[in-house]
Amino acid sequence: MQLTVQDAARLFSVSEKTVYHWIDAKALPGYQVNGQYRFNRAELLNWAMSNRINVSPDIFSDPESVGMELEKLGEAIKTGGIYYHVSVKDRNSALRSIVELMRLPAEVDKEFLFNVLLAREELASTGIGEGIAIPHVRNPLLLHVSRPTVSLCFLDKPIDFNSIDHQPVFCLFTILSPTVRAHLHLLSRLSFALHDENLKNAIKTQASRDVILSHVSRIEDELDPPK
Repeated sequence: MQLTVQDAARLFSVSEKTVYHWIDAKALPGYQVNGQYRFNRAELLNWAMSNRINVSPDIFSDPESVGMELEKLGEAIKTGGIYYHVSVKDRNSALRSIVELMRLPAEVDKEFLFNVLLAREELASTGIGEGIAIPHVRNPLLLHVSRPTVSLCFLDKPIDFNSIDHQPVFCLFTILSPTVRAHLHLLSRLSFALHDENLKNAIKTQASRDVILSHVSRIEDELDPPK
């Protein structure tokens, strides 16, 4: 869904004047269509997370996914897979290796997926710091995947990823999703989970699949206590 300036102001609980200020400062990702600014919902969330801007719960509203049960992060990782010692030379080869490893439907064009991941990195690095990057596409609806997946890849050596803390990246979580809402759900859950010290230590030591998934399951149990 392409959002207007008015929509962006509502989602951030600010005035339209503030939104235009953010645009003029070249901070807020937007596009001009027939002289009017338009925004991508997923990009707004990415920008808000990077800049620690509060957002309205309305940002998660997506007509495409009404009535759809949202996938748990742990289940998405099981679907996407965890891979160790992925051989890479640089950022581009890392993205290409990830695409080749991912469990994708036959109809997904891998070369197209590689190009959209690369285009997303050209906009701004998805390296979030501490050796971790979260590559994902700008518009989840571009890909015809049936269910969301998160693939975790441990590289055979750290590489430069233009991360916000300038540290080389050794670990990449790649998110693919059929809807914007599912994409934002997984992205926000993953971002939350990566603040957990036990999970971060498991990632730094490249622990086993079972150990990593057990930490993710524990974190999600805390987020979703039994009713």
